Amino acid sequence: MTKSILSVRDLSVAYHRRPVLWNINCDFRQGRLIGIVGPNGAGKSTFIKAIMGLVPMASGVIRVFDEPIHKARHLIGYVPQRGSVDWDFPTNALDVVLMGRYGKIPLFRRPSRQHRAFALECLAKLGMAEFSHRQISQLSGGQQQRVFLARALAQEADIYLMDEPFAGVDAATEQAIIILMRELKSRGKTIVVVHHDLQTVPEYFDDVMLINQRLVAFGTTREVFTEQKIHETYGGRLSMLTAVGEQMVKRGEEGARL
Repeated sequence: MTKSILSVRDLSVAYHRRPVLWNINCDFRQGRLIGIVGPNGAGKSTFIKAIMGLVPMASGVIRVFDEPIHKARHLIGYVPQRGSVDWDFPTNALDVVLMGRYGKIPLFRRPSRQHRAFALECLAKLGMAEFSHRQISQLSGGQQQRVFLARALAQEADIYLMDEPFAGVDAATEQAIIILMRELKSRGKTIVVVHHDLQTVPEYFDDVMLINQRLVAFGTTREVFTEQKIHETYGGRLSMLTAVGEQMVKRGEEGARL
């Protein structure tokens, strides 16, 4: 069994005294693709933001490689929701990706030729090298998402937290993202993804975390992503789950035939 590299204990978050997350306990293992799934307002994005220190915790302890999070946050690459970024900021794609190298550049030094070459290589992995000098405001939504993924890649982190990276992107970008995730996994990286498309969960993720303010279930996708657990997570919102259940049965039957 692979070891835990990110540990979350007793994590609770409240906004204006209203609980958003309550007493979350989980361990993320090395070299896994992990989906965080739950209904709107379940606290999925808040969970990632709490790990990154972007929202205050009411309680909780987070450790990375058994170190306190404030000492090890540089080991985490973060891809925020595209809608939370000011895309009118006057900068180009290459400069955005270079931001991922800042932790490796000495203070008061400019990025070296090697850093710029590495950033360009990260853009190339996502099919964006030809847009390196394009202003980010001039890129499509899918292209913007690829640039932010390239920035996280440039950081050379051990853990990647991605907040709905597939939201609002085209099919080509979605495929490029999943290829990147699988490459990172093959290099022993851990990728944690807030995800909203239930039908692709069995295809994309090794493990799944089902939350609705509290932790409903967490484990391998085969064990946890069941119709019963999905119903527990989404409560009375049953109509949206019918197609998902049918798809899961179909995939199970196909798997049995292989």
